[in-house]
Amino acid sequence: MIEKLSNCNLCPHNCNVNRLEGKIGRCKCNAKVKIALASLHYYEEPCISGKNGSGTVFFSNCNLNCKYCQNYEISQLGKGREIEVEELAKIFLDQQEKGANNINLVTPTSYVYHIIEALDIAKKNGLNIPIIYNTNGYENVETIELLKGYIDVYLPDLKYYSNEIAKKYSGIDNYFEIATKAIQVMYEQVGTPIFNEEGIIKRGVIIRHLVLPNHILNSKHILHWIKENMSNDIYVSVMAQYFPTYKAKKDELINRKLTKKEYRQIEEYLYFLDLKNGYIQELGEHEEEYVPNF
Repeated sequence: MIEKLSNCNLCPHNCNVNRLEGKIGRCKCNAKVKIALASLHYYEEPCISGKNGSGTVFFSNCNLNCKYCQNYEISQLGKGREIEVEELAKIFLDQQEKGANNINLVTPTSYVYHIIEALDIAKKNGLNIPIIYNTNGYENVETIELLKGYIDVYLPDLKYYSNEIAKKYSGIDNYFEIATKAIQVMYEQVGTPIFNEEGIIKRGVIIRHLVLPNHILNSKHILHWIKENMSNDIYVSVMAQYFPTYKAKKDELINRKLTKKEYRQIEEYLYFLDLKNGYIQELGEHEEEYVPNF
């Protein structure tokens, strides 16, 4: 399957570059898997981390260029190490052996072919915990369709309603149209979350949304779309953990954390929409501490 990287169209950039020959497109990935960290992670949603932690694999590089990325060291600067597919499969099995609730693939889009091959190997060797696809939402429908039967839980971001904001902060066009189509296909595949007796997710979609300071209307538009276009039992995770980092420090609109007033507006709007299922993160003071040490 990796031979398909000779004309890479995994994500909506459709770069058509030959990654097998070392050419790189928008995501800066070549033909090798590159990861920055594999560890048990305890700061995801409660149904993902639980007490045992989520078996998280942080992939290097990204098909977006978000100015405020909290993982910019790996997503934008490319920190990490290259590994073979066989080692990736072993990492999955090692995480399971450590008691992880699931395998959590963070920013996996550019490595979908590698991931499929690694999962085939790992499952033949006893991997049986849920697989989570933790994505920024900027996905080709065709790529999501390739993952049918491999992914148990989709954890997509839905970042922007406004194309202008998407262009300004992530350097992309048509984000909302592309991400919403992909999310609907994800939902068709795995549906509403199903949990085990301990409350850990086994299957389903949870839509994440990070609230940006000074962009409360963007968040309201996103939540309204979810209410109007997804199933009544959809799960939503609204994140208030934003803090200015990377290039956000040079943008006056997002060079601060959320205020209590902004947080309350989103909280009240959630109740107004009557979105019944999911999570809203508490407004904290030390969000920087939750970023892994890469």
